[in-house]
Amino acid sequence: MAVTDLADYPWDAMAPYAARARAHADGIVDLSIGSPVDPTPTLIADALTRATDAHSYPQTVGTPALREAIVAWYARRRGVPGLTPENVLPTIGSKELVALLPLLLGLGDGDIVVHPRAAYPTYEVGARLAGATPVAADDPAQWPEGTRLVWVNSPGNPDGAVRDAADLALAVARARELGAVIASDECYAELGWDEPWADAATPSILDPAVVGDDLRGVLSVYSLSKQSNLAGYRAAFLAGDPELVARLVAARKHLGLMAPGPVQAAMIAALGDDEHVWAQKALYRARRNVLKPALEAAGFRIDRSEAGLYLWATEGRDAWESVERMAGLGILVGPGHFYGPHFPQHIRLSLTATDERIRAAAERLAA
Repeated sequence: MAVTDLADYPWDAMAPYAARARAHADGIVDLSIGSPVDPTPTLIADALTRATDAHSYPQTVGTPALREAIVAWYARRRGVPGLTPENVLPTIGSKELVALLPLLLGLGDGDIVVHPRAAYPTYEVGARLAGATPVAADDPAQWPEGTRLVWVNSPGNPDGAVRDAADLALAVARARELGAVIASDECYAELGWDEPWADAATPSILDPAVVGDDLRGVLSVYSLSKQSNLAGYRAAFLAGDPELVARLVAARKHLGLMAPGPVQAAMIAALGDDEHVWAQKALYRARRNVLKPALEAAGFRIDRSEAGLYLWATEGRDAWESVERMAGLGILVGPGHFYGPHFPQHIRLSLTATDERIRAAAERLAA
């Protein structure tokens, strides 16, 4: 499949609704995209500044210090001990990895890529780019023969759903039965709201409770965009099966996919500090505590959303009607249609707006 054969970028369809929301007398409240609005923590920005003399090419595998920092972070924050630098690899943000993984694994015509029913669109884009067939299915029993890659997403985007360790173990077992690689997109793991995730990270697919000591065919993908406000840095990484990591390193060397040196230095600083993550989570929790009850009082039902950066809401009618209603209030949201055909009555609202804009949204919904 040629890149030119991909469907139009869905967010372009939001232009008229964005224009209507911007016309509101008090300005737009943009809750459509999960792009952080809070500052990058100073300790991270300072680390980047100190590393700006980046005259040499960086290594695809990352610096030894960065790889050790990723290993230590998985042990400390994700409950995954025993990794080594051979288990990890930095990436240039997580979206490029999601989009390229089927291609880098050599998938093509006749291969199937499974992804969640409520799904980040890039899972399907990556499958089609490689010439593979995307299939939306959450239940491992429904994953078909011919599956070569499975994406799970926990906490989910857009729905905030969390897979516990037992559920992840069933997913891994089914993927191995099919001979498929299973990759878990865990980018929102630190942003849990409901029990038992309110004060703890959600489970990683690499947790010993899921895989024991066998990482065969299993990858975890993580991004620092959300928890550390590094979306503009393009700072992410993966971990898991060392044989898969080695294959990806080899392919990425040929393609010149290398995280910039200053960004690697910033990632080390971010991975070594937990306090800024807790502070950011507190900001999102406070915004969620304002927006969620305001939506419910305005007639929306919040589904799942026990973790992650979004509220997955419905008022029981087509999502485009809800998008139009919200645009009339000066609030821009994302329609469920963008996340697959299975949730046409849901909208996604991001918590990535300032405290003042979140309060404005709540006041407009109340009025």
